Amino acid sequence: MLKFQASTGVMAYHLALGGTYHTFANLRTLLAKASPRRSGDELAGVAAASAEERVAAQMRLAEVPLRAFLDEPLIPAEEDEVTRLILERHDPAAFQPVAGMCVGEFREWLLRYETDGAALAAVAPGLTPEMVAAVSKIMGNQDLVLAAQKVRVTTRFRNTLGLPGRLSVRVQPNHPTDDPRGIAASILDGLLYGCGDAVIGINPATDDPAACAKLLRLMDRIITEYAIPTQSCVLAHVTTTMQCMERGEPVDLVFQSIAGTEAANRSFGISLELLREARGMALALGRGTLGDNVMYFETGQGSCLSANAHHGCDQQTLEARAYAVAREFSPLLVNTVVGFIGPEYLYDGKQIIRAGLEDHFCGKLLGLPMGCDVCYTNHAEADQDDMDTLLTLLGVGGVNFIMGVPGADDIMLNYQSTSFHDSHYLRQALGLRPAPEFEAWLERMKIFASRGNRLAPIERQHALLASAAVA
Repeated sequence: MLKFQASTGVMAYHLALGGTYHTFANLRTLLAKASPRRSGDELAGVAAASAEERVAAQMRLAEVPLRAFLDEPLIPAEEDEVTRLILERHDPAAFQPVAGMCVGEFREWLLRYETDGAALAAVAPGLTPEMVAAVSKIMGNQDLVLAAQKVRVTTRFRNTLGLPGRLSVRVQPNHPTDDPRGIAASILDGLLYGCGDAVIGINPATDDPAACAKLLRLMDRIITEYAIPTQSCVLAHVTTTMQCMERGEPVDLVFQSIAGTEAANRSFGISLELLREARGMALALGRGTLGDNVMYFETGQGSCLSANAHHGCDQQTLEARAYAVAREFSPLLVNTVVGFIGPEYLYDGKQIIRAGLEDHFCGKLLGLPMGCDVCYTNHAEADQDDMDTLLTLLGVGGVNFIMGVPGADDIMLNYQSTSFHDSHYLRQALGLRPAPEFEAWLERMKIFASRGNRLAPIERQHALLASAAVA
């Protein structure tokens, strides 16, 4: 079925199906055509033209050797530093257990009883994003949940995230004017629901360093006064955070949105070298008490297309390539903000659910501490029932953390996410608990009942409610 095209130096892929002979010009095209349907790929003009072509591409993709992804980079290394990073960091020894497999055999290996978390952790440095993106395209939703559930990725800063049986939550107390009292009220609300162990993370309304510094000091005061075993982050541009660090502000985690191509990252105003510099600055502060995972990254399918930087690749494969960038910096948290960009990229609830499961699976397989902002914009064909479905599936799949937004409605970013109540539902339904250090703090503060993972009644004179820091 393989045919070498000497004129282009790449392989063409063919398959006869139902009386039609399908040809895919190269590996990049084959991956794009095999991707489950989504509006972003159709907008980019790389999607399969029909369900039959999509099935043909998936069948052909299943026969492709994993080694082909090393031999045929989707984006030339000389044009893209993300490609260079992927190839330079590939570990041939770790790859050896799966080196002789094709994509279909790799799927079967992932789902075997014998392939446990230790086996997946050992092979992770040998896997490239393109390999895991490829296998995800021929997996059903239940396959993605089962394989991801086997992987636990543990990280530490002031607490321990990602342990089995645990679900952490980012408190997201955004405010349209960065009003300290409004933000403090939302932080209080989240803490009283047992949220905040992943991070207390604010998306600032402005990227001004002075404004961000005020938010950093607010969170640091709350965390310090009540000895909360968690970390804070202002989700400003990395260069703004670097300015805050230079001025001696209390920076715990360095945040940045990242993408899967050099050109898309350049549109964000970043490079790998800039991220290395920022991480070095954060490490030098030594603010972590249990570990030194100091980076927080957010991603999302469609970012490369929105930046006109997709190189003809499908959005899910490029999303997986963003995880190679994240993996380079040993982050505490990686968050796929799955439905945030809008229906131009993920049209409806079905596409958002599928994308969330793909992202979680691919990130976990590459060794990342994956969380998910289970979310949608108000003009998408989705609703909160769709989000409940994705939330539950991710919980079963072992997601490290989710978002906690007051009322699930972010009044600054204007999109729908998950609420503090949603995390309590998931912890109850699946028997999940917060990070152990944070759980012990919740019990000491009488937010959790001493008999287990239950919220205790809030008394009028609760220490947090009486606090001048959050009042």
